[in-house]
Amino acid sequence: MLNPADERLEKRLPFGVLRDVAPAYLEEPRGRYHGQAGLVAAPHDVQEAAAIVRACADAGVAIVPRGGGTGLVGGQVMPEGPAPLILSMERMTQIRDVFPEESVMVAEAGVTLQSARDAAAAVDRQFALSLASQGTAQIGGVLSTNAGGVNVLRYGNARAQCLGIEAVLPSGEIMHDLKRLRKDNTGYDLRDLLIGAEGTLGVITAASLVLAPVPSESGVAMIVVEDPAAALALLSLAQARMAGGVTAFELISGQGLRFLDATFPDLPQPFLERPQWLVLIEVGLPAGLSADEALEGLFLEGSSAGLVSDGVIARSGQQVADLWAVREMIPQANRAIGAIASHDVSLPLSQVAKFITDAGDMLASQGDMRINCFGHLGDGNLHYNLFPAEGRKREEYDGIRKDLSRQVHQMVVDRGGSFSAEHGVGRLKAGDLAHWGDPVRLSAMRAIKSALDPKGLMNPGVIFPV
Repeated sequence: MLNPADERLEKRLPFGVLRDVAPAYLEEPRGRYHGQAGLVAAPHDVQEAAAIVRACADAGVAIVPRGGGTGLVGGQVMPEGPAPLILSMERMTQIRDVFPEESVMVAEAGVTLQSARDAAAAVDRQFALSLASQGTAQIGGVLSTNAGGVNVLRYGNARAQCLGIEAVLPSGEIMHDLKRLRKDNTGYDLRDLLIGAEGTLGVITAASLVLAPVPSESGVAMIVVEDPAAALALLSLAQARMAGGVTAFELISGQGLRFLDATFPDLPQPFLERPQWLVLIEVGLPAGLSADEALEGLFLEGSSAGLVSDGVIARSGQQVADLWAVREMIPQANRAIGAIASHDVSLPLSQVAKFITDAGDMLASQGDMRINCFGHLGDGNLHYNLFPAEGRKREEYDGIRKDLSRQVHQMVVDRGGSFSAEHGVGRLKAGDLAHWGDPVRLSAMRAIKSALDPKGLMNPGVIFPV
């Protein structure tokens, strides 16, 4: 039953925008939060979205913007406080225009990442942002969280792949800023302000996205390295040899491979004896250059330098898919095993190897547990996850779980890193931001929040604790 405020709000909403409050709107992938909602509204266009926001502002009802629901920090659900209105972008799914000669696409917020990639491929371009959840994740969501993925090394985060946005501000006004310009020095860049704001400063309804050429030659290899320090040395070598041609450079640990053995035993793995450390490298090169030869040359030089000991180069599309499947199935294996604590951190590249060693030593002193460290080594983003020792249950670690995460994050911050690399802050890490964030920066952020959203109705509890 709706409360009186929701009943009044319902009468003010545009016709045809309401949806039933299905359970899926109240869930997030890790099951850490269960949300609530008085109403769910799904606008068909930006005018309806603006009318919904104005109605909520007048009624004093909070708004939780929702994309594909794939976020991992609880930004898409509101578990406490007065029930909000969930503003879903599921009906705003138009590719408004594609400009192949400009390498630009204009897409609405509800377009899935996969649909955007398919539309780019149809005009012989690529939208280079790539996530495991790209079949469900939506453009508005990936921009609101400034999502990363496997290709950040070459193409940058979501912010780097967006030229302009259309957005509804907390007042219900529409910001028309869908520019397709590479250069526009006309004051504050509000696009960059709303990207990464996780729906706390407004709702992104459409975006002008950067497309990239499809490399004429591409190749994928999986290479055994001695340790993370050797992996970083190999990355430097690859970048020097291929001058901008390295698209992805992923670190995989032996623990991750053993988790795959336990949970997905039929998944092909290229090495019978599971190495302690691997890198997965993908390159894209201009016409006339052989990706396979480039990877072979990298392996030979890496071997001569004592950095690598074994490796395979994919010789077919199926082999490419098989190698990438090893990397992409690791998060699913993690979920099947059940983590004590998961960390999405980034560090300066020069600090990565020492952090992995020091954090491992620290955790060994805290108790018996397994560590699965993997991720986007090329941009310094590690997924540093802790698991029960074999034969033990997660619940046995409940008493020390929060302290373990605090110590891991402290080690990251002490080395000039971030405790939130690509998943955002959401509700999960709002307390961490309050604890470790620079006070002057946080003060400026609060001033911006107060100026744009004086009633505090846009995704309350996200970034700033309620």
